[in-house]
Amino acid sequence: MVTAARRGRPTQAEVKKLRQRLRKAAIATFIKHGYDGASMDAIAKAAGTTRRTLYARYPNKRSVFLDVIPWALTRKTEHEATHEVDDNDLRAALVAVGRAGLQRAIDPDMVRLKQIAMTESARFPEFAVSAHSMTWSPRHRQVMDLLARHQRAGAIEVDDLELSAGHFIALVEHLPARLADSGIYRPPEEEERHLQHAVDFFLRGVVRRD
Repeated sequence: MVTAARRGRPTQAEVKKLRQRLRKAAIATFIKHGYDGASMDAIAKAAGTTRRTLYARYPNKRSVFLDVIPWALTRKTEHEATHEVDDNDLRAALVAVGRAGLQRAIDPDMVRLKQIAMTESARFPEFAVSAHSMTWSPRHRQVMDLLARHQRAGAIEVDDLELSAGHFIALVEHLPARLADSGIYRPPEEEERHLQHAVDFFLRGVVRRD
């Protein structure tokens, strides 16, 4: 007699894949319905799984929200993950990093998520200040590392790496992000012109002249 094989515990790869699917489904649900309109049932349905599976990982909607918002705002997109930055060319590297940041800053889903996080700041005080900064942190470190490398090579002169990296990100992202918050999206060629000008403006302040 042939008996069905018992299914063992899921592999780490399977657990990771499920977690990614739940997170993506939760983000899509929050974007579509907002925090109040979203439900555990809707998230489970969007993920193509059962409520039992979802509740095994998250006790309630609040815990889902606390997990997925920072994850969504800081994770690399597929384009960013596959795009390599040439650290040897400072201008090209700043353009590449800046372009990735600009794309995220004006991405409608990212804009919506930040707005939801800010709207729910009374219930989630940890998001009141950090909703915007969460999208900066990985890129901030990337710019700091890039500036440090070229400073060691003697190509630039920077007094404060952290502050300078923050200024660069603000030059590239602040205005487009504020416009996007108001539903205003400029043509791609205008955003590209904005990016190129911001990079050149920043470099004029840090490149050594001697």
